[in-house]
Amino acid sequence: MELELIKRVGIAAAYKAGKVLRSHYGRISRIDKKGGIDLVTEADIESEKVIIDTLQKAFPNHTILAEESGLNSGESGHKWIIDPLDGTTNFSHQLGIFSVSIAFALNDQTVFGVVLNPETRELFTAVKGKGAFLNSRPIRVSNSPSVSESLLVTGFPYNLKDIFEPLQTRFSNCLKASQGVRRLGSAAIDLCFLACGRFDGFWEQNLKPWDTAAAELIAREAGAVVTDFSNKPYTIDKKEILATNGKIHKEMLLLLEIKDTV
Repeated sequence: MELELIKRVGIAAAYKAGKVLRSHYGRISRIDKKGGIDLVTEADIESEKVIIDTLQKAFPNHTILAEESGLNSGESGHKWIIDPLDGTTNFSHQLGIFSVSIAFALNDQTVFGVVLNPETRELFTAVKGKGAFLNSRPIRVSNSPSVSESLLVTGFPYNLKDIFEPLQTRFSNCLKASQGVRRLGSAAIDLCFLACGRFDGFWEQNLKPWDTAAAELIAREAGAVVTDFSNKPYTIDKKEILATNGKIHKEMLLLLEIKDTV
């Protein structure tokens, strides 16, 4: 598989989707709910459609997994994983922290990822084994040596009420141990900001494959260590993700550990 062609088509699809999102930004006429606080807008739908159309034109036989339309089966070893609008709540409130996320997996291994913030024009990309880039410039994770010198970022899952106590405990542990904790509302952006050194650590629960597929590769290629909360290798189907600059990973694992009090 020619990864340079994959990269060109993926980036083109991201920019087309970004144009769709910008055309709707501040002009949303309808917001629907997939759950209590899980929103979807016409921008999500139109962005996803233009991405899929672009990918299928170039690769008509590839499998596509997309947030809104689900699985479109094709060649099992060639899969695109799409989030047409990561940060819909931000988008619907005209808060310019949202992104388009597109990943390509070869035999279930992500080998290309692109994340675009249409408002800031920041384009994060990575090809497996080739490093990570922000607007074509190489990026690396930070050198912060300890959590006490780190700025962290997290997110809250849509079912937060069901897991509120462990969520609150982990947040409290990390907030007290670090220089601060941010919550931006787009997991893809969180991971990309980790990749370029703006954050030193990121954790979240109950994400979907399209939330992390592209940005997790970008973070890894920038030097990040990515696991679950038990320090086992992270895969996009897991319910927990911890990504750090590597230097604070052991500390973060301890902060996220929920001890049995029984």
